[in-house]
Amino acid sequence: MNTAYKYYCRAFQTGMRLALPILPYRSPRLLKSVSQVPGYIREQAPGRTMIIIDKGCEAAGLLAMLTAVLVRAGQDYTVFDETVANPTTDIVEKARRLYIKQGCRSLIGLGGGSSMDCAKAVGARIARPDKQLGQMSGILKVGKKIPCLISIPTTAGTGSEATLAAVITDSQTRHKYAINDFPLIPSAAVLDPQLTRTLPKSLTATTGMDALTHAVEAYIGRSTTGQTRAWAVKAVRLIFANILQAYNDGDDMKARACMLHAAFYAGESFSQSYVGYVHAVAHSLGGQYDIAHGLANAVLLPIVLEAYDSTVWKKLHELAAAAVISTGILSRQCRNAGII
Repeated sequence: MNTAYKYYCRAFQTGMRLALPILPYRSPRLLKSVSQVPGYIREQAPGRTMIIIDKGCEAAGLLAMLTAVLVRAGQDYTVFDETVANPTTDIVEKARRLYIKQGCRSLIGLGGGSSMDCAKAVGARIARPDKQLGQMSGILKVGKKIPCLISIPTTAGTGSEATLAAVITDSQTRHKYAINDFPLIPSAAVLDPQLTRTLPKSLTATTGMDALTHAVEAYIGRSTTGQTRAWAVKAVRLIFANILQAYNDGDDMKARACMLHAAFYAGESFSQSYVGYVHAVAHSLGGQYDIAHGLANAVLLPIVLEAYDSTVWKKLHELAAAAVISTGILSRQCRNAGII
């Protein structure tokens, strides 16, 4: 890296860290079940909503679980089921046109990070019809309130339901970039473990590793605060206490719920503390080769941590101690006293 650019990046990170207390970060309202979605829509944005989902989630019956609730409540909806892993600019534009044509008033991102990121990007284009997505790449380039956005994760990993970022792939160049701005933080996040019940073991593992990577990179970075470190520790503890149980028994709803909360806390943490080289490389691989993001993180995490060498030993020791000491205790607490 060019030395001048390196110092510019460090100065920028320092400035953002100092500004954290006055920046308009907010947390989504947490909803425990999809049954609460119609009431929230009536409260925040009455009218037709658009559900953004991929065909895999639809085939797994997850869309039907949501639409059944909407139908019973008399809530009108439109479904866009063409989003893909690593959502592209072309997909976002197609969804935006449908949103406008159907006269929608709100957005629901149902699925993994791809569906939620696609919904955020659609919201950004609705708010800023004067800007293409590429022009909003970077930080604080949306600048206007997007439609009411409800994020419903069906995996416990991406944390997109808590963050101000949407990761998009340019359809022509395959370049993958992030749009980061406060209006992209969802209005509400639905952490319903029933939606993760059918998640295959392989995805339970890789999405869980995605959440762990978020927490680890947020904790060891240079732009942390007491709050972001606390969120990261909470996420790591929950993951170590529950990921194996969720993997072995997908019907264990308490383990699934704990993993959803872990992903949420990890998302809160890295949203304010950034991620690092693991994600930098993983996003590049994903954009070029369509590699699942959680899998890329899982493979890269030990390699990058080893390359960091002694610069992260102290912080990794703190995380490891917290995880090992708390695993048995926290696992029992999750089951006996609810989440956290």
